[in-house]
Amino acid sequence: MITFKHELENNILSFWLSRVQDAGHGGFYGRIDGDGTLHPQANKGAVLNARILWTFSAAYRLLKKPEYKAAAQRAFDYIVDHFIDTASGGVYWELDYTGLPVNTKKQMYAQGFALYGFSEFYRATGNAKALELAKEFFHLIEKRRDNKAGGYLEAYTREWNAIEDMRLSNKDANEKKTMNTHLHILEPYTNLCRVWNNPQLREAQQNLIAVFTEKILDKSGHLNLFFDEAWNVKSSGISYGHDIEASWLLWEAAAVLGDAKLLEQVTALSLKIADAAAEGILPDGSMRYECDSKHSDNDRHWWVQAETVVGYLYAYKNSGNKAYATKAAHAWRYIQNNIIDKTGGEWYWSRKADGSINRAGDKAGLWKCPYHNGRMCMEIIEHFNDFPVV
Repeated sequence: MITFKHELENNILSFWLSRVQDAGHGGFYGRIDGDGTLHPQANKGAVLNARILWTFSAAYRLLKKPEYKAAAQRAFDYIVDHFIDTASGGVYWELDYTGLPVNTKKQMYAQGFALYGFSEFYRATGNAKALELAKEFFHLIEKRRDNKAGGYLEAYTREWNAIEDMRLSNKDANEKKTMNTHLHILEPYTNLCRVWNNPQLREAQQNLIAVFTEKILDKSGHLNLFFDEAWNVKSSGISYGHDIEASWLLWEAAAVLGDAKLLEQVTALSLKIADAAAEGILPDGSMRYECDSKHSDNDRHWWVQAETVVGYLYAYKNSGNKAYATKAAHAWRYIQNNIIDKTGGEWYWSRKADGSINRAGDKAGLWKCPYHNGRMCMEIIEHFNDFPVV
């Protein structure tokens, strides 16, 4: 049985420390492919770098190893020096390998992750500039809140004007509001609430929770994915990984506010979401990726498995129902046997539906990072005493 602390330190973080630091141009390399080949001239993404900042900051806060603090400082400095648009505010979406902007669109998802990284770096180190930036990015996001319908639009141009293509990735629908972006604004607001007792922040957090409970959550318990500006649903698919991830992030968002009545309501909804997500669990204990009315995608993505472990442990904690702990245990067993790369380090992108390794997906890249699997380990170390799920 692999403990979560061992997995975190000796397989996940060690990979990023030894393989991904860019000694030539600063920060971290943009890509290592699924075969383990480094692409030193790959572009560098804002989301990857912000997630690296969050991960190593959280690891230092928990474990106090100086190499984790150094990696967090490296990520922080690189984001400040290269990703932040000093003229128009916010972070660029993508840089080239030398640190020059190549995609200057302002994706709200990326602004949220920058805030997440800054707030965690402050929690870990007390760095005053990090807290200042976290507050700055909060105000930047709130300046663009839709005060009529609620929530936030997906994307803008560099100068914060309307943009035609608002998609987060090529697989997403080109709609003005999405579940995914709102989930990853909620998440950093939760973290900022831990270090900044501000009435505007608390109100924004309450509004985001209401967006989820009133606009995004379907009566089935699943989360709707895409919406127009007025919150009319524009999709029919189910993302099981986002369902189970949202189940515990939504609970956490309510818990940090200290409102007992709100927490009771949200706890009930979080368990409903976890139950709906269980429709995606396959016989081997893994969680399938997604489905729509025409097709079920049974690939087992790395991040979905990590969120399955965390989500069902929180469901167990909040209900006392051991069936949830069993789901977490089965998912962790699947990860150990199928997703962890025991020779090359880190985790595979996914196992395909037929059980083969998906080597087309990166080991490190714009979307492949140490955040989901690293956070899984750290949540369990911090809140479940590295509970060796069996």
